[in-house]
Amino acid sequence: MEVNRQNLKRLFAGFAALSDLGPTLTAERDFSETAPHILRTLMDATGVREAALFRYTDRPAVLMSLGAEGFASFPKQAVLPLTPMHVHNWSRLQHPTVLTDYNEFFTASGNFPPRLFRCIVPLRVLGKFVGVIALGQREDDALYGPGEIEVLSLMAHYVSLAVHNFTLSETLAQRVSENIKLVATVHSFYDNTLEAFAAAIDFKHVNIHGHSLRVGRYAAGIAEALGIEDHEIAGIRASGYLHDIGKVAIDKALFGKPSSLAPDEFRELAEHTTMGYEIVQNIEFPWPRIPEVVRWHHERADGSGYPDRLPLMETNDSVRVIALADTFDAMTSPRPYRQPLSVGMALSELVRLTPQKYDPNTLQALLIQIRRDVTTKTHPNAAGTAHFLDERLASISPMDIDHLASALHHKLTGGRTYSA
Repeated sequence: MEVNRQNLKRLFAGFAALSDLGPTLTAERDFSETAPHILRTLMDATGVREAALFRYTDRPAVLMSLGAEGFASFPKQAVLPLTPMHVHNWSRLQHPTVLTDYNEFFTASGNFPPRLFRCIVPLRVLGKFVGVIALGQREDDALYGPGEIEVLSLMAHYVSLAVHNFTLSETLAQRVSENIKLVATVHSFYDNTLEAFAAAIDFKHVNIHGHSLRVGRYAAGIAEALGIEDHEIAGIRASGYLHDIGKVAIDKALFGKPSSLAPDEFRELAEHTTMGYEIVQNIEFPWPRIPEVVRWHHERADGSGYPDRLPLMETNDSVRVIALADTFDAMTSPRPYRQPLSVGMALSELVRLTPQKYDPNTLQALLIQIRRDVTTKTHPNAAGTAHFLDERLASISPMDIDHLASALHHKLTGGRTYSA
């Protein structure tokens, strides 16, 4: 009877742990912070003193630690190689198991001794083996009984999903990073290769097709009007092509929503800046500003942007140029919730928002480049000339651009005039 009471008590502890585990798994934090919370919840529910969480990778077949708690000594990342026999045994194991012979599931060739494990919990998603919870000694060196096994079975499903989701997101970022790294290490680093990446970034989202290519082109034109050197212009163009790379990991449904985003949806969408930064930050580009642009292209001059709320003086020219080029293209492109603005309306709005949101010199450069473009289009010898504005946009007269430039100057100077 006492044993049944103990099992029932442990089962209630397991249900309580599940209620604690939910917020842990859905919290907006890095998985390196989530893993210790998962392990401590498991340990409290089962009276365990030592626990480690591993994910499984099949190329090569290894278990790699995601976190550990309680062990007197544990490497920064434990790596436990698996032989084909071990992989086969793991693939057959369905339930938490008290470990009687560690050689059945582990080799001794890793950087952590598996003989310290007392109980193992296979983690599976849709039948696929994704990881392991490995548990050591319990409090007072107690044995693992039916109550503990039942609790571990209850919690294994939720932990499996967490490990699986982490692996999926990391794999996506790693694949994108590796693909770009292959391009980045090529000596020539041709523009057309980066253009292919830009097209791939936008392909997932039907409402922004061509956006990254246009931002790259607009940004290069603005940089040229600012007098920036050719090598840096190439870097700014590349930054424009890659600025939205984090969107490959964002739910495409958010881009097609015909109404305003809810706060949680906006937060998810805003994460494309930090997710993109994680993808590109360790890539050795010829242009070192690209990671900063990817992270900060939604920062605004008054510090109201995201993700770091940086004011204008804390950003560089590349970030300011891409921020304006990105906004200009977004304004003049159709969205599910609005029609595109004309070039004149978009420029008027940008003048209204400057200098509070955008850099005045960068906006002046955009006006200069658009004026050059519309003037060239009316020139009789302009046939075959590459144009700055996208062909789908209706033109604007040079006089209207001059009025906008005057309005910007008047706004910045407060109407003051100077004479010799």
